[in-house]
Amino acid sequence: MPRRRGKHEGSIFFDDARQRWVALATYYTDGKRKRKWVSAKTREEAAKKLRLVLGQLDQGLPPASEKQTVAQFLARWLEDSARPTVRVKTYDNYAYLVRRHITPHVGPRPLAKLSPQDLTRLYRVLLDQGLAPRTVQYVHAILHRALDQAVRWNLLARNPADLVDAPRPRRPEIQPLTPEQAKQLLEAARGERLEALYVLALATGMRLGELLALRWADFDPRAGELQVRRTLSRTSAGLTFGEPKTAKGRRTVRLPAFAVAALQEHRKRQLAERLQRGPAWDDHDLIFPNELGRPIERQNLVRRSFKKLLQRAGLPDVRFHDLRHTAATLLLSLGEHPKVVQERLGHATISVTLDIYSHVLPDLQREAAAKLDELFG
Repeated sequence: MPRRRGKHEGSIFFDDARQRWVALATYYTDGKRKRKWVSAKTREEAAKKLRLVLGQLDQGLPPASEKQTVAQFLARWLEDSARPTVRVKTYDNYAYLVRRHITPHVGPRPLAKLSPQDLTRLYRVLLDQGLAPRTVQYVHAILHRALDQAVRWNLLARNPADLVDAPRPRRPEIQPLTPEQAKQLLEAARGERLEALYVLALATGMRLGELLALRWADFDPRAGELQVRRTLSRTSAGLTFGEPKTAKGRRTVRLPAFAVAALQEHRKRQLAERLQRGPAWDDHDLIFPNELGRPIERQNLVRRSFKKLLQRAGLPDVRFHDLRHTAATLLLSLGEHPKVVQERLGHATISVTLDIYSHVLPDLQREAAAKLDELFG
């Protein structure tokens, strides 16, 4: 006598009226008995769909509808999977790219029918619309991560993004300042309210968000060190302090004597500014606050201070981030080991440092060859 089917085993049969194979899974939710039907042209395809449904039930997930669209899935993924696991700024970027560039093109497509061809076509359309290859690569990374989750949730048998090559953008050429230009910048900043910020940018290579998040509690003048523990960014929640970009971003940076002196002088000026403001000063213990003690909006700093400083110094119109590149290039040119540069910048690995600043290495190779000639020649 054949045994009864166990829990979540399901059944498959041929529907003569519809001329299709039908699979049925029975399950219980809140004490109520429910059924999930799927159909296909062949028994093998019906069995494959049934396995996906049973896998979802075994994980305690409600079986997804075959009609669930990519847009519906991505909305659920953003809230249930992405939001709890990434920084607010990263979540905002995910949500924007999904809303602006993914959903309008493949959102109505049934998730179960999303194919590598659909993704290839999406990337081509975005490139034709003028989107930068780096942005399209980011779109691919988001889709790949989301569809990996769909596989883990048993909504897909495999990730279609695995079979698609994202555009490979060329790394933009960096524009570091020369040593003479760096000196010009600091000379033009002398006496400025934020002089010490530009000194630190060139002495440490810290990111602008890291500089604006620094507190006096992070500064040890006796040891000549700064603790980088957080970063400031604009998110959907407003100006927000968060974790550094990478795990290596949490670091201790040793300061040269001229940077320590600049910070100590800056502190004297800030104490005088606080006394002048009186009760209007909103203390956040920030090293580089605005004139009322509050966090500085980075776009305002770039527009109202940095760009004007470049003009006054007669320098090229570079980005603030190029000061970070300048700091790294200067250290490598002075013969500092790339591992030390990686640690000061907070790069995740030394390979990132070497990849970005490979243009400096040929000069270092020539210097090494010259030193060997001096030794053995």
